[in-house]
Amino acid sequence: MKVIGLTGGIASGKSTVSNILREMGAYVIDADEISREIIKKGSEAWKEIIDYYGNDILLPDGEIDRKKLGNIVFADKEKLDKLNAITHPRIIQRIKEIIDAEKEKGKERAVILDAAILIEMGLQNMVDEVWVVSIDKDKQIKRLIERDKLSYEDAMNRIRMQMPLSEKVKYADYVIDNSKDIGYIRKQISKLWERVIKKNN
Repeated sequence: MKVIGLTGGIASGKSTVSNILREMGAYVIDADEISREIIKKGSEAWKEIIDYYGNDILLPDGEIDRKKLGNIVFADKEKLDKLNAITHPRIIQRIKEIIDAEKEKGKERAVILDAAILIEMGLQNMVDEVWVVSIDKDKQIKRLIERDKLSYEDAMNRIRMQMPLSEKVKYADYVIDNSKDIGYIRKQISKLWERVIKKNN
């Protein structure tokens, strides 16, 4: 079973690529979904986060307001490092469990590990290949502001706190260019996926 790490900068179009791969039959592990699961109300990570950041980051139902927490941590590296120290080991452990479970099924299928900070978390060591989604910086900023309803300053804070795309590309086995339309990106993914399927069969 081949494990492919899919990454890219925030608002690079990684989710679009991930969804296309799902359509093509890939099993996708979404690191962001896992991060949501591990900070659910009452969890150990939830308790540690509340202890450090206070009750002001809670929604009325007691769940963590991810947008509010994001505004705090992406403006302060020390606070971001603390959040990562709480969540990353738990996310990594859960990803390992899922990959091991898939391997035990004995299926000759490829697994896509979709993680925005794949390299930053050291997850490239858990995958067979790294695919990086690349996008022009101006388009990235525009997409991020529109998608997350952020100010320009908040959008830039999030981008600055991530590893530069030029650095991520150094780890890439393949770069997916998201500078054009959806048809262009589908064509690239189809070629990559066909190669993976052929190798697995």
